[in-house]
Amino acid sequence: MLLASLLPARPVVAPSRRRSRWALPLAWLACGLLLSAPVQAAGAKAAKESCLDCHGDKDATKEGPGGTTISLFVDAARFGKAVHGSLSCKDCHAQIHKDHPGDGNPPPKVACGNCHSDQEKVYQGSIHGMSKAMGASAAPGCTDCHGNHYIVPVKQHDSPVYKMNLPKTCAKCHANKGITDEYKMKFPKVGDQYQESIHGMALLQKGLIVAPSCNDCHGVHDIKRSVDRSSPINHANVAKTCGKCHVTVEEIYNQSIHGQLLAKGDPRGPVCIQCHSAHQIETPANAHFKAGSDLVCGKCHADRLEHYRDTYHGKAMALGKANTASAVAACYDCHGHHDVRRAADPESHLSAANIVNTCKQCHPKATTSFTKYAPHANPMDRKNYPILNYVFIVMTALLVGTFALFGGHTLLWLFRSIWLYRHDSKQFREAKAKIHEDDEQFTRFQPFERFLHILVVTSFLLLTITGMPLKFYHTDWAKAIFSFFGGAEVARTLHHFGAVVTFVYFVLHLSTMLSHLWKRRGYLNDPATGAFQLSRLFKAMAHPDSMIPTKQDLDDFVAHNKWFFGKGPRPEFDRWTYFEKFDYLAVFWGVFAIGVSGLIMWFPEFFSKFMPGWMINVSLIVHSDEALLASGFIFTVHFFNTHFRLEKFPMDTVIFSGRISKSEMLHERKRWYDRLVAEGRLDDYRVKDEWEAWKGIARSAGYIFFGIGLVLLVLIIYAMTSRLSH
Repeated sequence: MLLASLLPARPVVAPSRRRSRWALPLAWLACGLLLSAPVQAAGAKAAKESCLDCHGDKDATKEGPGGTTISLFVDAARFGKAVHGSLSCKDCHAQIHKDHPGDGNPPPKVACGNCHSDQEKVYQGSIHGMSKAMGASAAPGCTDCHGNHYIVPVKQHDSPVYKMNLPKTCAKCHANKGITDEYKMKFPKVGDQYQESIHGMALLQKGLIVAPSCNDCHGVHDIKRSVDRSSPINHANVAKTCGKCHVTVEEIYNQSIHGQLLAKGDPRGPVCIQCHSAHQIETPANAHFKAGSDLVCGKCHADRLEHYRDTYHGKAMALGKANTASAVAACYDCHGHHDVRRAADPESHLSAANIVNTCKQCHPKATTSFTKYAPHANPMDRKNYPILNYVFIVMTALLVGTFALFGGHTLLWLFRSIWLYRHDSKQFREAKAKIHEDDEQFTRFQPFERFLHILVVTSFLLLTITGMPLKFYHTDWAKAIFSFFGGAEVARTLHHFGAVVTFVYFVLHLSTMLSHLWKRRGYLNDPATGAFQLSRLFKAMAHPDSMIPTKQDLDDFVAHNKWFFGKGPRPEFDRWTYFEKFDYLAVFWGVFAIGVSGLIMWFPEFFSKFMPGWMINVSLIVHSDEALLASGFIFTVHFFNTHFRLEKFPMDTVIFSGRISKSEMLHERKRWYDRLVAEGRLDDYRVKDEWEAWKGIARSAGYIFFGIGLVLLVLIIYAMTSRLSH
């Protein structure tokens, strides 16, 4: 400081003058700007207020296209609270002419891109922007989604693009039939579909804001068509898009065979929307999802679906009630959901290490042998399923051969009867009337035999009406029958009940046969030596009153066929005709074949303990074809032989009454009549009071009904006392 004070003074006046030369203009500029700000604000306010002089009128309108009326009213208070409330009208409507509205020019469109350039650029590349540029007048612009004068922040609850409001906003176009038809939109009902989906219900009904809305899958301003490779809904990108929320599922899917195909760029690799749909996504726990899952898988695996439908699983699923899945295995129960892998993959549900546990999900007692069952077996494929192919050929040959032989037999008999009727209809009618009016009656069927026949008829009809729809599951009548019963579960229970009744009458009949054989056991001994001879067993069983075929039946068959062609007299039959014995043996064999195969399918876990699982496939073929053979034979050949012949039409009631007239015996079974006369046993068959014969059955039925009544009484008393005690 001292040194400085001693130095001569520096000339500082000149620099100060230089600074002062700029200071004054800058100061005036600053003052001008400060003074002009209120003026500019006042000008903007004045401009806005001048616009509201007209647009503040609630009744301000103009005529729109097609004679519509467009409101020109702008609510100043509401606009002031909007995000653009601080702007003047001309900030958006910059090109409005000075003499508006008297100039007659339409108001120019608002250019949102002047301020929102980034969003505008993205929008131009979207399906909406490109459609708009190509002249699609209905393509949405900014105001169609965000609104116009009253735009509020996106996260504000009353914003049309707020997450929970977005589905409704998008639906203005995507649920508008006129627009969807005009532009041929792929999902014209997307609005309703989304609302009913698990995503829509979670967002709109439960208020779960984490649930996806339209923009989460399609984007915001960059919405693109699914064919665009950059679109989030492009086939290659769907898994990633869904994986934004379903992270773990995406990781599992990527390791699956489906995900691996997609990663390789193979278009066959299915993605989320192919299994779950795009907008109708429902919870997999929903029975409706399971009911239609086989059809979803079948879109890619048509061959597998076809043979899956050959199994009970597939047929029951196809015949299930609407929106309800039958309690059977669907595709994903065996193959997995998102983790589908090749069977050779150690991680697969169907690998050797895992398949038993997979089967145990439905069949708790499943074994390794049980897993040999082929759920997609093709009986026509001799290379991969030689045993099934052989069984299929044998059963088909049996079916065709039986119907060909006895179908021809029936037609020949019908033509012969028509020929006789046309040549002497009067004698034909008189003979028929005499058969029905003859008062001398004989017993042909004992009460026990008639009782067994009632069991046969009722169980057979029940088995047929609950079983045939499975074989013809693809028909409308099959679905109608299962719907009438209440679904596959009820039909299955009734089918099992019919099977139990079948086993009951079969055992009763076998017991009767053994009882008769025991009474004739002396016939098994050699009359000369008294020693037992096995060779006499057939003779003991094949007596004239039995149903065992003999050489006489073959002779009757030949003679009957000669009569068909007018080459010989009509044969005189014994108590049982050859065609009745065939009916009997067919039922006997059918009950055995259908019964055994049915038991194997009913209790597959038990039978697979001592036989390979593919025997279940064999059983299905035998059971299905034998049931078809039995039904077709009974309803055609047996019905004709018994009821539909001209001399019997419309029904032969002998199986219900047990009685046959003497005239009918002499006409159809003269050999039986002559044998009874020769043996002196005709009076034993003459109709008498049947109470003694029916008494055992009546008492048994009474005891059953009485027992059921007592059980119900006990249950009622127990229910009442339990309620009182609580």
